[in-house]
Amino acid sequence: MTTESKESKESKESKESKESKESKESKESKESKESKESKEKDSEVKKSSENNIRYLSPIKIETKVEKKYCYFNKRGIKFIDYKDPIFLIKFLNAQGKILPRRITGTIQKNQNKLNSAIKRCRQIGLLPFVTDDLR
Repeated sequence: MTTESKESKESKESKESKESKESKESKESKESKESKESKEKDSEVKKSSENNIRYLSPIKIETKVEKKYCYFNKRGIKFIDYKDPIFLIKFLNAQGKILPRRITGTIQKNQNKLNSAIKRCRQIGLLPFVTDDLR
């Protein structure tokens, strides 16, 4: 009886070990399949991201900067008429503020004349001091 029980115990142990080996192999195969699938998805994502590259900062593209010319010197205007609000609106933004020299490109002398003309036009009531939508 002892030999039979030993043999039966050994056979049970061997069966259990075989089953555990098989389960380990099946788990490993499942994990390998999952890892292969995830790698394939990653490669697809990389390929699609290569086509649609987005940068946090803009790409530096060398562009030719146009030189700004004084509007008044270019057209030969010597006197800025403060009684012409339609002309003066060109030098105001949407809120009614006077645009600076760096945007309009006018020289200092003509910018001072323009500022005084706009201020005079405001004083006589042809231009508003402040507005929501001037243009």
